[in-house]
Amino acid sequence: MKQGDIFLVNFDPSVGREYKKIRPALILQHESSAKKSPYVTVMPMSSRIDNWNLPDILVPKDNKNRLMTNSLIKVQQISSFDKKRFIKKIGAVNSPVLRKVRGYLRQHFKL
Repeated sequence: MKQGDIFLVNFDPSVGREYKKIRPALILQHESSAKKSPYVTVMPMSSRIDNWNLPDILVPKDNKNRLMTNSLIKVQQISSFDKKRFIKKIGAVNSPVLRKVRGYLRQHFKL
């Protein structure tokens, strides 16, 4: 697992307005920290692009990310999960998308 990879993740059980079900998620952690921890930090992805709100990030489907449809990274829903919730790797985002995610993280955490 490395930063920028997209994995299928089991978000259940969830509470309230948290994302639910098995869905794609973007890995945020750097590979070295993901190896050392039993947890991995992600942002969920949604195929419901009609619910696009800033600061969500659009990810057009392509051969690298191997998504089934254009999707949104729901950047405000940062979560950490045990590695047992990770089902399989789907693909990875391209560099421009990863730069947008990093920019969001710098702004969100005032880094």
